[in-house]
Amino acid sequence: MPLKFPIYMDNHATTPVDPRVLEAMLPHFTTQFGNAASRTHKYGWDAEATVEDARETIADLIGADSSKEIVFTSGATESDNLAIKGVAEYYEGRGKHIVTTQIEHKAVLDSCKRLEKQGYHVTYVAAGKDGIVDPDAIKSALTDQTILVSVMLANNEVGTIQPIAEIGKITRERGVLLHCDAVQGIGKTPFDVKAMNVDLASITAHKIYGPKGVGALYVRRSKPRVRLVAQMDGGGHERGMRSGTLNVPGIVGMAKACEIMKTEGKADAEKIRALRDSLHQKLLKELDEVILNGHPERRLCGNLNVSFAFVEGEGLMMAIKDVAVSSGSACTSASLEPSYVLRSMGLDEDLAHSSIRFGLGRFNTQEEVDYVAELVIAKVRKLRDMSPLYEMHKEGVDIKSIEWAAH
Repeated sequence: MPLKFPIYMDNHATTPVDPRVLEAMLPHFTTQFGNAASRTHKYGWDAEATVEDARETIADLIGADSSKEIVFTSGATESDNLAIKGVAEYYEGRGKHIVTTQIEHKAVLDSCKRLEKQGYHVTYVAAGKDGIVDPDAIKSALTDQTILVSVMLANNEVGTIQPIAEIGKITRERGVLLHCDAVQGIGKTPFDVKAMNVDLASITAHKIYGPKGVGALYVRRSKPRVRLVAQMDGGGHERGMRSGTLNVPGIVGMAKACEIMKTEGKADAEKIRALRDSLHQKLLKELDEVILNGHPERRLCGNLNVSFAFVEGEGLMMAIKDVAVSSGSACTSASLEPSYVLRSMGLDEDLAHSSIRFGLGRFNTQEEVDYVAELVIAKVRKLRDMSPLYEMHKEGVDIKSIEWAAH
């Protein structure tokens, strides 16, 4: 089968919609188009029944007690905002302290920064060099004013899987709510909200081969029941937690994606892990100074975040335009900043600038891996051939010991 270009290896950013998901969604754009809030006719009743079935499927994937614990949103960013701001507002009488980590998604970090402007105190715990957050560091950050801890299930850049169950044990014992941004890890690594003592969890469809623009927030109902203040006002949909007409086709697609993850996720993960490891081994065999970022085992099956020393990540990305990947630098209007996640892990700035994130997924093939490995190896060699620093390194010069003259 001929390769299709560009080859997509950025599955942490988004995933293609699985054809089975699309097939399930299509009727809800045309013949079954009812508004789930319409209570006076069959179109509305059918849409409502469809949404309730979807809630059951999603609740089942994450081990929720009840489908009533699933609140539909427009995606993970809204779910994170609703969880963090909604809990902060409802429980502010108990305390105004929140604990999170330095490697969370911007939707969590920026929500916390907004709350800081409103008088809340936020503690940002650092990750270790392997990208794992130490539960003891979370425990040490707790005070009698702490109302919420927010830790992601798996990191979107380096793929590290966090010890959520251990953190959940600590928060439950202290009577502090635990929010988990489960977006990257859902369906790819074990996640059970009850077993892990998670009180709120954000998920989205487009990271699990579902459509964009639809997500959910799990809000625990069992004692003690979690309360939050709605962030969107309107018709009081979703039991008053999130007003707005429900995206029924999207919800159907999300449920189908969850159903497939439930039945095929394990086999998927084994196949994807084998492809990722194949890519990694090919790179290591032909190139020196290839550094793996994140934990070698405790990471997502499709994640390969590596730094190619003496190569600019942006330059390498330009050289491999036939492959869709991400770099460890975020382009801002005035400068090229290395990833805040890699910086938090203590990675050297030069290495952070030279990192590339390969995100493999369900539809990648061994042929694609072989092509990408060959291309990357050739381009890294070419870029290093132009680097005087690499030449000095090969000659045994300790680059870090050099004192560069200022002009």
